[in-house]
Amino acid sequence: MCRQNLECHDIVLRAVIRATHVDRVNNHVLAAAFIVRPNEQGLSVKYERTPDQCAGQFNKCYGVASLHVGRVRNLGLNVLPDDAHHANIVGVPHPDRDPAEAERFARRLQAQARLVWYK
Repeated sequence: MCRQNLECHDIVLRAVIRATHVDRVNNHVLAAAFIVRPNEQGLSVKYERTPDQCAGQFNKCYGVASLHVGRVRNLGLNVLPDDAHHANIVGVPHPDRDPAEAERFARRLQAQARLVWYK
């Protein structure tokens, strides 16, 4: 069942499906993991899932980053559920429309993210 809304205290998880988006030496996710792909409307995240469950939904997953919904909203973005355990971070600028702004938001999300699982 899809939740109507996520609360500010909720935690969402972003799967990192590219090896180059994880810095294993310093144990953190890179800003590139928070760039919206051209054909997507937002950044895909999971809620009410463990890091293992999140990573297990992909053939290849190199990391899972956690984000606090309230802190994401403080950036002027929103996290909207669209399916059971799936939501999108919306309002993130697309790199094809405004590359500098997309990079700025990616870095701000990176600063908030915590790498909670990695391969």
